[in-house]
Amino acid sequence: MQNCVSVSELNNQIKSLLETTFLSVSVEGEVSRVTYHSSGHLYFTIKDAKSSISCVMFKGNNQKLKFKVEEGLNIVAHGNVSVYSPRGTYQINCLSLEPSGSGALAFAYEQLKRKLEGKGYFDKSIKKDLPIFPKTIAVVTSKTGAALQDMLRVAKKRWPLVKIILIDTIVQGTHAAEDIAENIKRADDFGVDVIVLGRGGGSVEDLWAFNEEIVAQALYDAKTPTVSAVGHEIDFLISDFVADLRAPTPSAAFEMILPDKNEMFMYMDSLQESFNNTFKRIVVSRDEELKNIFFSYKQNSLQSKILLYEKEINTFIERFHNTFSFLLHKKDDIIISLFKNLSYKESQIISNKEQRLNFTLKSLEMNDPKNKIKSTYAQVVKNHHPINLQEIKPEDIFELISLKTVIKAKAISTKNL
Repeated sequence: MQNCVSVSELNNQIKSLLETTFLSVSVEGEVSRVTYHSSGHLYFTIKDAKSSISCVMFKGNNQKLKFKVEEGLNIVAHGNVSVYSPRGTYQINCLSLEPSGSGALAFAYEQLKRKLEGKGYFDKSIKKDLPIFPKTIAVVTSKTGAALQDMLRVAKKRWPLVKIILIDTIVQGTHAAEDIAENIKRADDFGVDVIVLGRGGGSVEDLWAFNEEIVAQALYDAKTPTVSAVGHEIDFLISDFVADLRAPTPSAAFEMILPDKNEMFMYMDSLQESFNNTFKRIVVSRDEELKNIFFSYKQNSLQSKILLYEKEINTFIERFHNTFSFLLHKKDDIIISLFKNLSYKESQIISNKEQRLNFTLKSLEMNDPKNKIKSTYAQVVKNHHPINLQEIKPEDIFELISLKTVIKAKAISTKNL
């Protein structure tokens, strides 16, 4: 039976073995997880396509660097292997660093970006418009990630009416890209209004699945509008360029694609006010039009025409009466004047005729043989009464009385002529 050793003893043996074996190493790889500690130490990871190893450069050596170590930088690290016994981990204690060109991941990113851009995957002309009021949104993300809760919180606050379908997805690791692409296709088949591809922040390695061509192809093929909401605002991934909309963060994605209920309430109030004002204006306008139509109808109706004609007839009648009355009065005046003239003429004629008649009578009288002997005539009076001469009988006593003489006589004899 072998002798048992403690964990500490084993780690110490490994430490001794590694540190004496790898006293001087030079390792080339891509930098990730860079941390500049407040103590002045530099911590980072160096990796290739299959493996990674932790590195540390203590303050003294770090101060000698002429460049800043950044994510994705491909470097050559010179140093030795050291073991941290309490945790049983090992790392490279870097004594010096030198860049070796662009990092492999960064190079792969630029290479794929150029390829897809050349194929037209980024063209704005093919970007689909997102609906103003989405009813259903499919979220392709991890159900355990903080990004999901951020998105749900914003959705509840802005637009509680939206239905969210979660498609639990692996967003980091070896098979993440395949799972993401497959779930984008699933979401596209659901017939939702929008697909949101979401994940919180992380290192380049953590987010690398969203830089894979298989994910870009799934976004490009999707018939549903897509939104890429991966990482932080400073992170730009291939999915951001292919998707129809890029959001700086997962929570910002829901702020961009969902309407704000409070703004909608205000907008509805303004619409209602605008509707009321417009309705009132239309009612007033239509009322005026109706009044004009009614007035026009009234003016052109049969009854109005009859009243108008009746008014015209009454006007004509009144005018006729006035004219006739005027003419009648004028004729009356003429007749009266004629009558007056006639009477005057008649009077004149009669007077003239009377004068002529009197003159004629007088002339006739004067020329009447009987009147000519009148001066020789005397009145016969018997018993004081005038009598005709024919009444005298023989032997009658009578008197002959003239203007100047009275003769008493006695009839001797009488003879009728």
